[in-house]
Order: sequence, then structure tokens, then C-alpha cells
Amino acid sequence: MTDLIWERAEPPERRVPGRLSRVAIVRTALTLADADGLEAVSLRNVAGALDVGPMRLYRYVDTKDELLDLLVDAVYGEIPPATGSTWADVLRSIAHGTRGAALRHPWFAELLGGRPQFGPAALAHTEASLTALRTTGLEDVDLLMGSLGSLSSYVIGAVRKETTEHRAEQASGLNQREFQQLTGPYLVRMFATGHYPSLERSVREASHLTPSESFDLGLQLLVDGVAHRLGQ
Repeated sequence: MTDLIWERAEPPERRVPGRLSRVAIVRTALTLADADGLEAVSLRNVAGALDVGPMRLYRYVDTKDELLDLLVDAVYGEIPPATGSTWADVLRSIAHGTRGAALRHPWFAELLGGRPQFGPAALAHTEASLTALRTTGLEDVDLLMGSLGSLSSYVIGAVRKETTEHRAEQASGLNQREFQQLTGPYLVRMFATGHYPSLERSVREASHLTPSESFDLGLQLLVDGVAHRLGQ
């Protein structure tokens, strides 16, 4: 079985025809992904940006999937350690730290939600999160892992929604309010049919929260669910 990228030694540095390293490769790939999305990330494009032949990169990274794993781990390294004197505060800290990193790198959430991430930064993030939660008294393993899993699913979904809205705004040239003004007359006509009374009431009475307010509300509902399970 092929060894994982995390255990594979980096080849000896070659100063000629140019200095190259996994750090330089990942830094360049991050720049491409942040500027133009994951579609721009390929070994060929990274090699071009580094002004080296694509074959030289294969000494450091075997596949694009490995490169994406390295990118994900680099972003995990940006997430600050969780803080808080209560388990609820720790969960909020994890959520906001992850959301901040994902908004800085809009492609990040697209690569989460599948198999666990085992890069050193991802492992360190998980270890710190578990330790912080246990320190506040959340000891039951199933509830501990379930809380983190539910939190991760919520954050990924919320951030994906937020970044998708941003991409739609860029593609259409319409911000959210302008889009609502465009579609508003259609919804009024549909509501007038009387077929959607619950939806109409929700639209008319909703507070129309900002993305940050909406994120915090959903997060509070999740925290409330954990508290209920704990009998608090």
C-alpha cells in the first residue's frame, strides 16, 4: 500500500534549477484556489505558477487529491485553538474559528464533510477541540463526538450556503436585496393563489437576518439541543 502524504519524506532540496518544497507548492496552490476556485488547482497550473516543469512536482506530490489534502490541512492550521470556560463557549469558538477560515477560503467547505482529515494540523485541531470540551466537563464520549460531528455538519452547511450566495451575487451582479426585489413580484403573485399560506407568513414575518446573525441563531439552536441532552 502506498504511504500517505503525511508520512512520506520530502525529497532532498535541489537548488538548481530552482528551490522547491511542499510548503512552496501548497502556498502557490492556496493562492490559485483563493483567486479562481478549485478548478484552477492542478499540478500543471501550480508548476506553471512556480515556473518549473510539472514532472518536478511529482517528486513532492503524487496526485491532485494529495494536493487538495495538503490545502485542507493548511487551512486547518489557520483555525485558532478553541477557547471558553463552558462547553457551549468552546463549541461556539470552534464554530466561529472554522467559519472564519472557510470565508477566507471559499473553496474550503467544498472539501469537508466526507472522510475524516488526518493531516497534522487537522489532527491537532481535533485534539485541541476534544481537550477543551473535556476540560469543561463534557466527558461522555458518544455525546462528545456527536456534538462535534453535529457542529461540523452545521458549520459546513451554513458556510456552503453563505459562499454559494456570494458566488451567485458575483455571477448575476445582483446582491441579495436586489435579487429579492427582482423576484418579489413573482412571489406576490404565487402567494395570491392561496396555495402557500405558511410560506407567505414566514416570508412576511421573518426578521431577514444578516449571514452572521443567521449563523449565530442556528448555532444557538444546536447548543440548546446539546444542553437538553445533558439535562441542563
